[in-house]
Amino acid sequence: MNMVKRWWVIAAILVLGAVVLAACQPEVVTETVEVTRVVTEEVVVEGEPVEVTRVVVETEIVEVVPTAAPEEMKPKDLIVCMAQEPDTLYPYGTSMLAASAVLHAIYENDYTTLSYAFQAQGLEKLPSLADGDAFFETVTVNPGDMVADKDVNPIAWGEGVVVMNAAGEEVTFDGNPVEMEQMVVQFTFKPRVWSDGTPVTADDSVYSFELAADPDTPRGKYQSDRTSSYTATGDLSVEWRGLPGYRDSQYYISMWAPLPRHAWEGFTAAELLEAEESSRMPLGDGAFMVTEWVAGDHISLVKNPNYYRSAEGLPYLDSVTYKFVPDTNQLIAQLLAGQCDIGTQDGMDATQAPFLIEAENQGILVPYFQTGTVFEHIDFNVVPYDDRTIWFDDVRVRQAFTMCTDRQSMVDNIMYGRSEVISSYIPSVHPVFNQDNVQWPYDVEAANRLLDEAGFTDSDGDGLRNHPTTGENFIVSLGTTAGNEMRQQLTQIFKENLAACGVQIDLEYLPAGEWFADGPDGPLFGRKYDLGEFAWLTGVNPSCDLYITDQIPGPVEEGFAAGWGGSNNTGWSNADYDTACKAALSSLPGTPEYDALHKEAQLIFSENVPVIPLFLRLKVAAARPEVLNFFVDPTQNSELFNIFEIDLSQ
Repeated sequence: MNMVKRWWVIAAILVLGAVVLAACQPEVVTETVEVTRVVTEEVVVEGEPVEVTRVVVETEIVEVVPTAAPEEMKPKDLIVCMAQEPDTLYPYGTSMLAASAVLHAIYENDYTTLSYAFQAQGLEKLPSLADGDAFFETVTVNPGDMVADKDVNPIAWGEGVVVMNAAGEEVTFDGNPVEMEQMVVQFTFKPRVWSDGTPVTADDSVYSFELAADPDTPRGKYQSDRTSSYTATGDLSVEWRGLPGYRDSQYYISMWAPLPRHAWEGFTAAELLEAEESSRMPLGDGAFMVTEWVAGDHISLVKNPNYYRSAEGLPYLDSVTYKFVPDTNQLIAQLLAGQCDIGTQDGMDATQAPFLIEAENQGILVPYFQTGTVFEHIDFNVVPYDDRTIWFDDVRVRQAFTMCTDRQSMVDNIMYGRSEVISSYIPSVHPVFNQDNVQWPYDVEAANRLLDEAGFTDSDGDGLRNHPTTGENFIVSLGTTAGNEMRQQLTQIFKENLAACGVQIDLEYLPAGEWFADGPDGPLFGRKYDLGEFAWLTGVNPSCDLYITDQIPGPVEEGFAAGWGGSNNTGWSNADYDTACKAALSSLPGTPEYDALHKEAQLIFSENVPVIPLFLRLKVAAARPEVLNFFVDPTQNSELFNIFEIDLSQ
């Protein structure tokens, strides 16, 4: 560029800048205004000077800068990016986490599950025995009446049935009536309104119960099968009665969230699974209502004008759009570009931690790392169902393997130090965690001593220990799911750790459908494996029942109560553990025995280590800095449970 052109460009920029500055200056106008002044002047009266004060009104031309009109508030439109698209928005047709994120916006939460506890939200309160809205009645059970037997199975009172009577004694059917306890729980809903303006009633909850119990509704029937009656006792109140003999440890949530009978009663339970009115554009009583679902792209919702908390200014947002972004890199890129306000946990995991932390340091994103209730573990096949060599029936071998596993290294290297090593099936922050659980710290020398003591020595000097009975080299396989980077990392660490204890670990990675297939065909639940790695999802209440004898998979005809659908794939059986766990499950939260029994079960579990508890998996989410009131909780599955109070700063 020559000098002339350069000066021309500079001049153009200066002129443009002047124009812009002039355009940015406030407009000045003139006005003619009346100005009132007090004037004092001297006049001569009868030859003498006198001061006279008077008020004078004059007109003046003045310059006035008009007052700017108040800036209009922009609509608060939240964009949520998630990896998965819901399969349906019918509450009884899905168990997807992605669907839950949207359903929280459409339907009111009757209760929440924050920090290992329950809280009322759409209910006036959670019932309790102490308050008298939950209680026991003594009822007479006649032959043929439905009861819960001593193992809590629903059955008619008849030949061969054993129940617990009202006095807490076992009674076998003898043809006569029996006195039993029946649990009664009463609930009251807050006054709410469907998005079409129709009031929500207790009958809508009864309708929901009827749908849940219908054989065509693909939902578990455990609770409905143990329900004697569920009735409306008022416009907003319902009463649940359990089968005589059934003591529900979660009685305070033994209710069914209302569904709109007036809008759906023309459909059968089977039709509701596919109907547009229930699965795509459902009527709800939540803070938002669906306006559009573009398959494969997004779901749009707007503020529900009939939301029962609108007088409180809720929801704060005007609209919510759920965008489906299956690729994690794309999801994060859209977050960085401001095309998303929130990225949900279904699209992120711990592998994104370094990038998210750096984005946080730059003030671009706010990441959330929260340990949840999903825990990874390595299971011993204590009692294989096939004819393979039994390696892990001696508790000392299981204890040695646990001490030979550097679990803290897994937390540090895979979870970036954001998780914790666990000692049982619940985390250390759980209210009934037993502080006396055996921890089995990483100690290779102690592990080797235990293996020596158990007779697993290196008898041939090849560096591998040998089975004390068969003489086989200690070579076992560890199976898990294919295509999971986290599990590949932890299994490699485990393989390297066990080499220091004279054990060779052969790694096997199988498709999830094959690995988790029901027995007898599936290797894990068919009990045809040596070591198996996977995760269990627990909840607010400790899930000790995962490992009771009754849950060992196997054929019913051979005495396996749960059949091939049992959860205790280890085959481990401990009578003391079974007794403590079953008693804990039949006790009621808030009672001393509830805490004591759950702690006893944990202690037995931690001593016997039928599995090596590894670490809690992380829930990972991220949001833009302007997103308010967003957080991730350990026991509330969806991080969008409080969408009605999430806000955007402006």
